[in-house]
Amino acid sequence: MKDFFGKRKEKLFDLHELDLDRLALYVLPRFLLEIIRKYLRLEIEGMENVPDKGRAIVLPNHSGWSGFDVVMVGNEIHKAKSRIPRILAHRAWFLGDIKILSHKMGLQEASTENGLKLLKKNNIVVLFPEGEYGNFKPTSERYHLKEFRRGFVRMAMVTGAPIIPTIVIGAEETHINLATLKFTKYLKGQIIPIPLNILPLPAKWKIKFLDPVYLREYTAKDAENSDLVHKIALEIQAIMQAAIDAELKKRKWIYFKPPVEVS
Repeated sequence: MKDFFGKRKEKLFDLHELDLDRLALYVLPRFLLEIIRKYLRLEIEGMENVPDKGRAIVLPNHSGWSGFDVVMVGNEIHKAKSRIPRILAHRAWFLGDIKILSHKMGLQEASTENGLKLLKKNNIVVLFPEGEYGNFKPTSERYHLKEFRRGFVRMAMVTGAPIIPTIVIGAEETHINLATLKFTKYLKGQIIPIPLNILPLPAKWKIKFLDPVYLREYTAKDAENSDLVHKIALEIQAIMQAAIDAELKKRKWIYFKPPVEVS
């Protein structure tokens, strides 16, 4: 992750001396991210809720089949806090040769065990509790949260890390997903999207970091209580759904701001 999000030190006239790996994983992503955030007219709110130091779990909704939300959330945290967020990613990022790129980007395979290891080292951990069912859902179901997996609650109980619910508005309209294919025979449990567009559409984005949720009254023993963990996960999901619905009601335009009428 340091190569991907790290501060660029190379001067422009030194770029020709960089090897291809360094250029592809360090300079080019930062250049593209700045273009993308301007293209999407990205708005950030609530960054003060992300701690300057210490462990934390950043918990965004997952939307838009491309995974742009993963990169954009991570990049904004790094820009604002000068911290390298550790992102728990889907297992597909660790299949075959692509795992080399994933490791260079600092991604970790999503699991409670990996999350606990990172939190105990006082990292910011970014994880998407809907998993692939969130970003691969059809656009017709946009902004309706899928059931949360509960590992993040257990991580917070064991480590005392605050949970920062985070909502992403705009990704659903940037990459349109027509439908989802579910495999039941050869790739049981796997789903893939059927995208309408590959190039991102210019939907306006907003990332909002909500107030932290603390689970200080709970212990590692409570993490073994499945009913309690499920109840807390549902409560946090409800908080995020309400925040998403509120932002959508305030949103007046998606792609292009209408011209101001002159009276």
